[in-house]
Amino acid sequence: MLMKKTEYPSVLRDLVAQLRHMPGVGPRSAERIALWIVQARGDQPEQIARAISETRRGIHPCKLCGYFTTNELCDICSDSSRAVELLCVVEQPTDILPLEKTGAFRGRYHSLGGRISPLDHIGPEDLRIKELLDRTEKEKFSEIIFALAADVEGEATTNYLVDLLKNKGVALTRIARGLPAGAALESADDLTLQQAMSGRTKL
Repeated sequence: MLMKKTEYPSVLRDLVAQLRHMPGVGPRSAERIALWIVQARGDQPEQIARAISETRRGIHPCKLCGYFTTNELCDICSDSSRAVELLCVVEQPTDILPLEKTGAFRGRYHSLGGRISPLDHIGPEDLRIKELLDRTEKEKFSEIIFALAADVEGEATTNYLVDLLKNKGVALTRIARGLPAGAALESADDLTLQQAMSGRTKL
């Protein structure tokens, strides 16, 4: 007679399966986290669950730049001390904070929400390009700085946007030295980003 294989209860198996959807969490890590949750003596798992729920309910994209906020506009867009004539275009809202930490840029931002990638079925219509064009008309920037990744998709997206904006009477530049080809902004150190911002080149 075959012995029945012993497994965790179904609710615990489901928790492990859900945790595996998190970036960077493999099968063993998911199992360890799940076991910690059910074996923890305090209420820390409940506090984590509550923080997740509150964050999911409260955080949404800034209606202007796409960064994270709990209000209509994020702290950056609401800051009247920033240079309103400068706009830095990035791929994702997660690219904004690394640039902010350098202190090299005190203008506004615009997150595209991705980049043009035919292989992933992402076209211009899937990005926040219309919003960028609308802002360019309304806010009258003197310079738009492109801070997209230096890879094929990033370059293609930058070139596409430059073609759309080149006759708008605004200076178009890109961040320059310091960023290796294929590198993402969020993985670069502060000094590298500061050099890249200060050494931007005209497009």
